[in-house]
Amino acid sequence: MPDPDRFKGKVAIVTGAADGIGAATAARFAAEGAKVLLADRSPAVTDRAASIGAVAHQLDVTATGAGEALAQAALDAFGRIDILVNNAGIGGSKRLAESDDALIDRFIDTNLKAVLRITRGVLPHLTRPGGRIVNTSSTFGLTGWPGTTAYAVAKAGVAHFTRQLAGEVGPEGILVNAVAPGVIETRMTENHLKSPYYRRAVLDPAPLRRSGKPEEIAAAITFLASEDASFITGQVLAVDGGWLAARHPPPEGAGWP
Repeated sequence: MPDPDRFKGKVAIVTGAADGIGAATAARFAAEGAKVLLADRSPAVTDRAASIGAVAHQLDVTATGAGEALAQAALDAFGRIDILVNNAGIGGSKRLAESDDALIDRFIDTNLKAVLRITRGVLPHLTRPGGRIVNTSSTFGLTGWPGTTAYAVAKAGVAHFTRQLAGEVGPEGILVNAVAPGVIETRMTENHLKSPYYRRAVLDPAPLRRSGKPEEIAAAITFLASEDASFITGQVLAVDGGWLAARHPPPEGAGWP
Protein backbone atom coordinates (compact mmCIF):
# COMPACT_ATOMS: atom_id res chain seq x y z
CA MET A 1 0.00 0.00 0.00
CA PRO A 2 1.21 3.55 -0.70
CA ASP A 3 2.84 5.32 2.24
CA PRO A 4 1.64 8.96 2.23
CA ASP A 5 4.88 10.11 3.88
CA ARG A 6 7.39 8.06 1.89
CA PHE A 7 8.46 10.96 -0.34
CA LYS A 8 7.37 13.84 1.87
CA GLY A 9 9.47 16.91 1.01
CA LYS A 10 10.80 15.34 -2.21
CA VAL A 11 10.36 16.60 -5.77
CA ALA A 12 10.06 14.15 -8.65
CA ILE A 13 10.11 14.72 -12.42
CA VAL A 14 8.44 12.05 -14.55
CA THR A 15 8.68 12.16 -18.35
CA GLY A 16 6.17 10.50 -20.64
CA ALA A 17 3.61 11.07 -17.90
CA ALA A 18 0.40 11.75 -19.83
CA ASP A 19 -0.62 8.08 -19.76
CA GLY A 20 0.57 4.53 -19.22
CA ILE A 21 3.55 3.81 -16.99
CA GLY A 22 4.48 7.47 -16.63
CA ALA A 23 1.01 8.50 -15.46
CA ALA A 24 0.85 5.61 -12.99
CA THR A 25 4.31 6.49 -11.66
CA ALA A 26 3.47 10.15 -11.21
CA ALA A 27 0.27 9.21 -9.39
CA ARG A 28 2.18 6.85 -7.08
CA PHE A 29 4.73 9.53 -6.21
CA ALA A 30 1.95 12.02 -5.50
CA ALA A 31 0.09 9.50 -3.35
CA GLU A 32 3.28 8.98 -1.35
CA GLY A 33 3.81 12.64 -0.56
CA ALA A 34 6.07 13.88 -3.37
CA LYS A 35 5.64 17.07 -5.31
CA VAL A 36 5.56 15.96 -8.94
CA LEU A 37 6.25 17.56 -12.31
CA LEU A 38 4.66 15.60 -15.15
CA ALA A 39 6.31 16.12 -18.55
CA ASP A 40 4.93 14.99 -21.88
CA ARG A 41 4.52 16.30 -25.42
CA SER A 42 0.78 15.54 -25.28
CA PRO A 43 -1.57 18.31 -24.12
CA ALA A 44 -3.29 15.60 -22.06
CA VAL A 45 -0.49 15.96 -19.51
CA THR A 46 -2.21 19.10 -18.16
CA ASP A 47 -5.38 17.27 -17.13
CA ARG A 48 -3.37 14.30 -15.86
CA ALA A 49 -1.32 16.53 -13.59
CA ALA A 50 -4.38 18.39 -12.34
CA SER A 51 -6.06 15.10 -11.42
CA ILE A 52 -3.31 14.30 -8.89
CA GLY A 53 -2.55 17.81 -7.67
CA ALA A 54 0.72 18.03 -9.58
CA VAL A 55 2.33 20.38 -12.10
CA ALA A 56 2.43 19.80 -15.85
CA HIS A 57 5.10 20.81 -18.33
CA GLN A 58 4.42 20.14 -22.00
CA LEU A 59 7.56 19.50 -24.02
CA ASP A 60 9.13 17.19 -26.57
CA VAL A 61 12.01 15.36 -24.89
CA THR A 62 13.92 15.32 -28.18
CA ALA A 63 13.93 19.12 -28.50
CA THR A 64 17.17 21.03 -28.12
CA GLY A 65 17.55 22.19 -24.53
CA ALA A 66 14.66 20.05 -23.26
CA GLY A 67 16.63 18.89 -20.22
CA GLU A 68 17.54 22.38 -19.16
CA ALA A 69 13.98 23.60 -19.74
CA LEU A 70 12.58 20.73 -17.69
CA ALA A 71 14.98 21.38 -14.82
CA GLN A 72 14.08 25.07 -14.80
CA ALA A 73 10.37 24.28 -14.77
CA ALA A 74 10.82 22.06 -11.72
CA LEU A 75 12.98 24.62 -9.95
CA ASP A 76 10.47 27.37 -10.70
CA ALA A 77 7.62 25.25 -9.37
CA PHE A 78 9.26 23.62 -6.36
CA GLY A 79 12.75 25.02 -5.80
CA ARG A 80 14.55 21.67 -5.86
CA ILE A 81 14.82 18.33 -7.70
CA ASP A 82 15.32 15.01 -5.93
CA ILE A 83 14.15 12.38 -8.41
CA LEU A 84 14.22 12.07 -12.20
CA VAL A 85 12.27 9.32 -13.96
CA ASN A 86 13.19 9.01 -17.64
CA ASN A 87 10.13 7.19 -18.93
CA ALA A 88 9.22 8.91 -22.21
CA GLY A 89 9.51 6.63 -25.22
CA ILE A 90 7.86 5.30 -28.36
CA GLY A 91 7.12 1.80 -29.67
CA GLY A 92 6.36 0.22 -33.02
CA SER A 93 9.79 -0.69 -34.36
CA LYS A 94 10.44 -3.06 -37.28
CA ARG A 95 12.98 -5.52 -38.61
CA LEU A 96 16.24 -3.87 -39.64
CA ALA A 97 15.64 -4.56 -43.33
CA GLU A 98 12.37 -2.62 -43.09
CA SER A 99 13.81 0.27 -41.07
CA ASP A 100 14.67 3.38 -43.05
CA ASP A 101 16.89 6.16 -41.73
CA ALA A 102 13.92 8.17 -40.47
CA LEU A 103 12.62 5.27 -38.38
CA ILE A 104 16.04 4.49 -36.91
CA ASP A 105 16.62 8.15 -36.07
CA ARG A 106 13.19 8.47 -34.46
CA PHE A 107 13.76 5.55 -32.09
CA ILE A 108 17.33 6.41 -31.21
CA ASP A 109 16.49 10.09 -30.73
CA THR A 110 13.44 9.50 -28.54
CA ASN A 111 14.29 6.33 -26.64
CA LEU A 112 18.02 6.83 -26.08
CA LYS A 113 19.48 10.23 -26.93
CA ALA A 114 16.68 12.07 -25.14
CA VAL A 115 17.38 10.08 -21.97
CA LEU A 116 21.02 11.21 -22.03
CA ARG A 117 20.13 14.81 -22.83
CA ILE A 118 17.32 15.13 -20.29
CA THR A 119 19.55 13.63 -17.62
CA ARG A 120 22.43 15.94 -18.54
CA GLY A 121 20.16 18.96 -18.15
CA VAL A 122 18.67 17.90 -14.82
CA LEU A 123 21.77 16.34 -13.25
CA PRO A 124 23.43 19.57 -11.99
CA HIS A 125 20.32 20.32 -9.94
CA LEU A 126 19.74 16.91 -8.33
CA THR A 127 20.06 16.70 -4.56
CA ARG A 128 23.52 15.65 -3.37
CA PRO A 129 23.63 13.26 -1.61
CA GLY A 130 20.30 11.54 -2.05
CA GLY A 131 19.38 12.19 -5.70
CA ARG A 132 17.72 9.40 -7.64
CA ILE A 133 17.51 8.66 -11.36
CA VAL A 134 15.31 5.82 -12.61
CA ASN A 135 15.24 5.00 -16.33
CA THR A 136 12.75 2.89 -18.27
CA SER A 137 14.49 0.26 -20.39
CA SER A 138 12.71 -2.90 -21.62
CA THR A 139 13.06 -6.65 -21.55
CA PHE A 140 13.62 -6.31 -25.30
CA GLY A 141 16.70 -4.28 -24.41
CA LEU A 142 18.05 -7.21 -22.40
CA THR A 143 17.43 -10.07 -24.82
CA GLY A 144 16.95 -10.47 -28.54
CA TRP A 145 13.47 -10.31 -30.03
CA PRO A 146 13.26 -10.25 -33.83
CA GLY A 147 11.33 -7.44 -35.44
CA THR A 148 12.07 -4.67 -32.93
CA THR A 149 15.63 -3.74 -33.89
CA ALA A 150 15.81 0.04 -33.45
CA TYR A 151 13.60 -0.04 -30.36
CA ALA A 152 15.57 -2.88 -28.76
CA VAL A 153 18.95 -1.30 -29.48
CA ALA A 154 17.81 2.01 -27.97
CA LYS A 155 16.48 0.30 -24.85
CA ALA A 156 19.71 -1.71 -24.54
CA GLY A 157 21.50 1.63 -24.64
CA VAL A 158 19.34 2.88 -21.78
CA ALA A 159 20.28 -0.19 -19.73
CA HIS A 160 23.99 0.39 -20.22
CA PHE A 161 23.66 4.14 -19.72
CA THR A 162 22.19 3.30 -16.33
CA ARG A 163 25.27 1.29 -15.38
CA GLN A 164 27.65 3.87 -16.82
CA LEU A 165 26.09 6.84 -15.07
CA ALA A 166 25.83 4.98 -11.77
CA GLY A 167 29.60 4.74 -11.77
CA GLU A 168 30.03 8.39 -12.63
CA VAL A 169 27.72 9.95 -10.07
CA GLY A 170 27.77 7.39 -7.27
CA PRO A 171 30.54 9.23 -5.42
CA GLU A 172 28.23 12.27 -5.30
CA GLY A 173 25.53 10.26 -3.54
CA ILE A 174 23.24 9.92 -6.57
CA LEU A 175 21.78 6.49 -7.32
CA VAL A 176 20.95 5.46 -10.89
CA ASN A 177 18.82 2.42 -11.70
CA ALA A 178 16.39 1.25 -14.35
CA VAL A 179 13.34 -0.92 -14.77
CA ALA A 180 12.91 -3.24 -17.73
CA PRO A 181 9.16 -3.78 -18.14
CA GLY A 182 7.77 -6.80 -19.88
CA VAL A 183 4.43 -6.60 -21.65
CA ILE A 184 2.41 -3.92 -19.87
CA GLU A 185 -1.18 -2.95 -20.62
CA THR A 186 -0.77 0.50 -22.15
CA ARG A 187 -1.82 2.32 -25.28
CA MET A 188 1.50 1.25 -26.82
CA THR A 189 0.69 -2.46 -26.48
CA GLU A 190 -3.09 -2.59 -26.86
CA ASN A 191 -2.98 -3.75 -30.50
CA HIS A 192 -0.35 -6.40 -29.73
CA LEU A 193 -2.45 -7.78 -26.89
CA LYS A 194 -5.31 -8.36 -29.33
CA SER A 195 -3.11 -10.67 -31.40
CA PRO A 196 -3.46 -14.39 -30.59
CA TYR A 197 0.07 -14.96 -31.90
CA TYR A 198 1.55 -12.27 -29.66
CA ARG A 199 -0.18 -13.64 -26.60
CA ARG A 200 0.95 -17.17 -27.45
CA ALA A 201 4.54 -16.10 -28.18
CA VAL A 202 5.11 -13.57 -25.40
CA LEU A 203 2.57 -13.98 -22.60
CA ASP A 204 1.85 -17.70 -22.45
CA PRO A 205 5.51 -18.73 -22.00
CA ALA A 206 6.03 -16.41 -19.01
CA PRO A 207 5.70 -17.96 -15.55
CA LEU A 208 2.84 -15.63 -14.56
CA ARG A 209 1.07 -16.13 -17.91
CA ARG A 210 -0.23 -12.55 -18.08
CA SER A 211 0.54 -8.98 -19.01
CA GLY A 212 1.41 -6.42 -16.33
CA LYS A 213 -0.33 -3.27 -15.16
CA PRO A 214 1.27 0.21 -15.29
CA GLU A 215 0.83 0.39 -11.52
CA GLU A 216 3.10 -2.64 -11.11
CA ILE A 217 5.91 -0.83 -12.90
CA ALA A 218 5.20 2.32 -10.89
CA ALA A 219 5.65 0.33 -7.70
CA ALA A 220 9.10 -0.82 -8.85
CA ILE A 221 10.14 2.68 -9.93
CA THR A 222 9.11 4.27 -6.66
CA PHE A 223 10.91 1.53 -4.73
CA LEU A 224 14.15 2.30 -6.60
CA ALA A 225 13.65 6.01 -5.87
CA SER A 226 13.06 5.42 -2.17
CA GLU A 227 15.30 5.09 0.87
CA ASP A 228 14.56 1.36 0.84
CA ALA A 229 16.89 1.15 -2.18
CA SER A 230 19.70 3.18 -0.59
CA PHE A 231 22.39 0.57 -1.41
CA ILE A 232 21.20 -0.25 -4.93
CA THR A 233 22.70 1.46 -7.97
CA GLY A 234 23.61 0.52 -11.52
CA GLN A 235 20.91 -2.15 -11.67
CA VAL A 236 18.31 -2.94 -14.33
CA LEU A 237 15.31 -4.58 -12.67
CA ALA A 238 13.18 -6.72 -14.96
CA VAL A 239 9.51 -6.37 -14.07
CA ASP A 240 8.16 -8.91 -16.51
CA GLY A 241 6.25 -11.69 -14.78
CA GLY A 242 9.36 -13.86 -14.98
CA TRP A 243 9.54 -13.81 -18.79
CA LEU A 244 13.32 -13.34 -18.95
CA ALA A 245 14.00 -15.88 -16.23
CA ALA A 246 12.01 -18.91 -17.32
CA ARG A 247 10.13 -18.90 -20.62
CA HIS A 248 8.23 -22.18 -20.82
CA PRO A 249 5.41 -22.51 -23.35
CA PRO A 250 2.55 -24.66 -22.07
CA PRO A 251 1.64 -27.80 -24.03
CA GLU A 252 -0.82 -27.17 -26.84
CA GLY A 253 -4.28 -26.74 -25.38
CA ALA A 254 -3.12 -27.15 -21.80
CA GLY A 255 -2.15 -25.01 -18.85
CA TRP A 256 0.81 -25.48 -16.57
CA PRO A 257 1.96 -29.14 -16.83
